[in-house]
Amino acid sequence: MNAPILFFDSGIGGLSILKPTRAFLPRAPYIYVADNAAFPYGTRSESEITTRVPALLGRLVERLKPQLVVIACNTASTIALDHVRAALDVPVVGTVPAIKPAAEMTKTGVIGVLGTEATVRQAYVDDLTKEFAQDCMVIRHGSAELVELAEKRLAGEKVSRSDVRRAARPLFEKAGDAPMDVVVLACTHFPLVADWLSETWPDVKFIDGGKGIARRIYELTKGQRWPSKAPEGRAIFTAEPPEQMRTAFARFKITDFSTL
Repeated sequence: MNAPILFFDSGIGGLSILKPTRAFLPRAPYIYVADNAAFPYGTRSESEITTRVPALLGRLVERLKPQLVVIACNTASTIALDHVRAALDVPVVGTVPAIKPAAEMTKTGVIGVLGTEATVRQAYVDDLTKEFAQDCMVIRHGSAELVELAEKRLAGEKVSRSDVRRAARPLFEKAGDAPMDVVVLACTHFPLVADWLSETWPDVKFIDGGKGIARRIYELTKGQRWPSKAPEGRAIFTAEPPEQMRTAFARFKITDFSTL
């Protein structure tokens, strides 16, 4: 009954997955792990991710005994999900780009995938495109800068709308005259700036997999007896976090902090 759900990301982007999950499961105990010592994952190599993530999660699962692990990071999921599942003996939920719902939603047949540099080049994204969006033009762009901006915005640091526009604009420049009407936010950080993206490109629908992932977590824990009162959330960091990051987590009722 008290085994927590473990959410894992390189930074605070996974809060965009935690938020809808808490709407489905308001009394579930959870622990959020931010591998901020290696942030951002999107600029790291595949070999680094496939080595680091399963090993780190293996230690965390042994120590924290969660009932479920959520890799709330598109980069880690598209690169290391199979490796993590092979290494752990608990269910693992990944976060992958919402290409299927985007293909179902588009009216023009042109969709964008805005993620990290590592995510957009993955064969996993190729496979999703072939399976669900064969009839669509799929335009990809990876932006490390947008990850940094989203992280800073939620942490309360000064970030401008023009900064966010500049970081995302190359995707639209790649589209050129193609009538792109749906953009997949293929990084869990990007829903944190989705309102500003929508202001700039009001005719485009920006979608992410947050609610779908939350439903999956709900289904996997159906029948679970939760505590009568929602416990305070815990956050664990792999490096000492700046005070602004603690403030960001406090907005999500996470006030118990520790560092590995």
